[in-house]
Amino acid sequence: MSDDRGTIMIVDDNMTNLATGKAMLKDYYKVYPVPSAEIMFDLLENVLPDLILLDIEMPEMDGYDALKKLKDSPQWEQIPVIFLTQKIDEDSELQGLSMGAIDYVTKPFSAPLLVKRIENHLLADSQRKHLKRHSDSLTEIVRQKNEQVIQLQNAVLSAVTDLVEFRDNVTGGHIIRTQQYLKLLVDKMLERGLYLDEASAWDLTYLLPSAQLHDVGKIAISDAILNKADKLSPEEFEIMKTHVNIGVQLIKKIENLTEEHSFLRHAGLIAGGHHEKWDGSGYPVGLKGMDIPLEGRLMAIADVYDALVSIRPYKRPFSSAEARKIIEEGSGTHFDPELVKIFSEVANQFSGVVRKYAWA
Repeated sequence: MSDDRGTIMIVDDNMTNLATGKAMLKDYYKVYPVPSAEIMFDLLENVLPDLILLDIEMPEMDGYDALKKLKDSPQWEQIPVIFLTQKIDEDSELQGLSMGAIDYVTKPFSAPLLVKRIENHLLADSQRKHLKRHSDSLTEIVRQKNEQVIQLQNAVLSAVTDLVEFRDNVTGGHIIRTQQYLKLLVDKMLERGLYLDEASAWDLTYLLPSAQLHDVGKIAISDAILNKADKLSPEEFEIMKTHVNIGVQLIKKIENLTEEHSFLRHAGLIAGGHHEKWDGSGYPVGLKGMDIPLEGRLMAIADVYDALVSIRPYKRPFSSAEARKIIEEGSGTHFDPELVKIFSEVANQFSGVVRKYAWA
C-alpha cells in the first residue's frame, strides 16, 4: 500500500528539538529529522520534501545561509521553508521573509499550532502548483494554436507564391532562394549588431515567410511580358514595374481582411521596397538611403543576386564570383553600403544556396 503522506524535513542541530518535532508530525507526514544544513543538502540529492522546517541558529551554516542556497538552486527554490527559532524580532523576521521563508515558528513547539501551520502552507503550495499547471497547460494550448495559425499562414503563402512562379516560368526556385539569402543576411546583420534598433523588434517567424510575397504583384502581369523570351522594351518594362504597387495593394487588401498584421507588415515593406535603390534611382517611389525600409534594402541584395546567377532567355547566368563583384560594386549606389559589407561576409553561403536550390 502506497504512502501518500507529504514529506517534511526538520533541520535543527538540537537533537531534542528533532525528536520532539518528529513525534508531533509523524502521524501526519513522512518526517526526516536532519541535524545540520550540510546534511540536509546531501539528503536533498535523493529526497525532495514538500516543506522544510529550518532552524535559524546552527553552527557552520545557519538558517539564513541555507535558505539562500535553497533559493539559488532551480532544483530546490520552490520548496516552502518555515524558519524555526527560539525567539523572534521584527528585523530577523523581515530578513527571513524577504529571503523567501514563508513563516516563522517559535520553539518550544505547540503541536496543534505546528500541524495547522504546515497544513495551511502545504494547501496553499498545492493550490499554487495546481494554478501553475493550469497556466502551463493554457500556455501550451495557445502555443499549439499559434503554431497551427503560422502553419496555415505559411501554407497559404506557399500556395500563392507557387502560383506566381508557375506563371513566371523563367525564374524557377527564385522565391525559395531569395528567402534563404534573406535569412543569411539577417542572421549576420544581427550578429554584427547592425541596425539593431529596428531589427531587434522583428519576429523572424513572420519576417522570413513574408519575403515569399515580394513578387506577388507579378500575378497581374500578362504572360506576354512575364515570359517574354527577349529583353523587355522600355514600354514593357514600365508595365513590369507596376508589379510592385500591385503587390503592395494586394497585401494591404489582405491586411484589411485580417486581424493578424505582423507578417503582412513585413511583406508590404519588402514588396514595396526591394526595387528601390540607395541613390534614389529605383522604383516605384524613388526612395533614397535610409528612407528605404530596412526589409526592402535587404531584399534588394537577395533579389538582384539571384537574378544575376539565374538563367534568363536573354542572358547567361553569372557565376557566384561575378554576382558578388556586381553587388559589391553597387555599394552606395544600388545598395546600402553597410548591408553590402554584411553580404560580403556571407557571399560564399549565397553560392551554396544556389547549388542547393538550383531548380527548386
